[in-house]
Amino acid sequence: MTTVTVVGGPTAVLEYGGLRVVTDPTFDPPGDYPLGPLTLTKTSGPALSRAAVGRVDLVLLSHDQHPDNLDEAGRRTVASAPLTLSTADAAARVGATGLPTWRHHDVGPVRVTAVPARHGPPGCEAVTGTVTGFVLSGEGLPTVYVSGDNASLDHVREIAARFPRVDAALLFGGAVRTPLIDAKLTLDAADMVEAARILGVRRVVPLHVEGWTHFTENESHVRTAFAEAGLSGLLARPPDGTPFDLP
Repeated sequence: MTTVTVVGGPTAVLEYGGLRVVTDPTFDPPGDYPLGPLTLTKTSGPALSRAAVGRVDLVLLSHDQHPDNLDEAGRRTVASAPLTLSTADAAARVGATGLPTWRHHDVGPVRVTAVPARHGPPGCEAVTGTVTGFVLSGEGLPTVYVSGDNASLDHVREIAARFPRVDAALLFGGAVRTPLIDAKLTLDAADMVEAARILGVRRVVPLHVEGWTHFTENESHVRTAFAEAGLSGLLARPPDGTPFDLP
């Protein structure tokens, strides 16, 4: 059985192929978090503490350079986990294992493939840094896409071409904006609908849509967009901290 538990922000716990997998670990309390010339403000804490999550076998870290995707408690999670997969930049900074785009890493019966992601418009990398997404697959297991902070539907189309069957998608949204770039840095709700269509998924778990003031959209925007598209049945978002089954 594959289950997912939304912790808050970009953080979820996947029970997948016998592994306990955590995405972009963020367990710090609400407050102000400096980021260069910016201060990011967290408005709500995690539904589960790091201690309540318990054993972690694998961390999937889309990037390490922003506190809404990796905070201090998250860094301790990375340090204690037996394996963290991320970008080459994160590998150098936090001790993760770098996984280049389209390369895979097998952990028992689970294959993790790094897939392309871009944290904003073309050319944004000098400001936002590099990011990655992931696809999890395995014999008898659903294929699950974890988008990370990706704003590019073109990259989603590339992923769909490589993985013609994706059963579920953990899509990071929030339509993030900051004063540094006059553009969306993550998917908005309409983009999430289009990503679901491109991938042909049976289930969408929205992540990264609550808890920070630089998110310009929230879960209600996602629900409205999927309802207007006639795709409400794809959404899976029970209360944070409550596990549910993925197809």
